Amino acid sequence: MKILVCMDGSKNGQKVLDEAAKIAGGCNADGVAVIYVYNQPPDYSVLREKGSYIRPEDMERFRELENKRREEKKKILADAVAFFETKNVRASSIFEEGHPAEIITKVADKGNFDLIVIGNRGMGGLKRMFLGSVSNAVVQQAKTSVLTVK
Repeated sequence: MKILVCMDGSKNGQKVLDEAAKIAGGCNADGVAVIYVYNQPPDYSVLREKGSYIRPEDMERFRELENKRREEKKKILADAVAFFETKNVRASSIFEEGHPAEIITKVADKGNFDLIVIGNRGMGGLKRMFLGSVSNAVVQQAKTSVLTVK
C-alpha cells in the first residue's frame, strides 16, 4: 500500500501524521510520501507592468519574504518525514507549488497511491462556501481513497 500524506502546517497536522503512521505501521505500507503544496503568491512583477508603482527594493523584499516562507514550509515537511522515522515508517517528501487540491490529486494519480490522508481544518459552512476546502476538493477529485482526519 502506498500512502500520500498531506501537510499544510495547521494545528491539525499532527493528527494527520498520527493517523497515517498508524495505518502505515499496521499494514506495512510499501511507501509513504508526505506532500506539502505551497500555494504560490501573486506575481508582483505583473503589477509593475500594469502601471502600479512598486519600488525595486519592495520587489526584492517580497522575493526575500517568499523565499523565507518556502524554507519554513520545507522545514514542516522535513519534520513530518522525521516523525515517520521515529515510528519506524520509511517516508519521503514531496514539495510542490501551485493549487493544493489540483497538485495533490495529480501526484496521487501519477504516483499510483492507494490512499490519501488529509486534514480537515473544520471551517464553518459559510466560510467553506466562499473559500472552499482543499480536503473537500481532494475528496471530490481524487481517483483513490481519501481519509479526512478531523
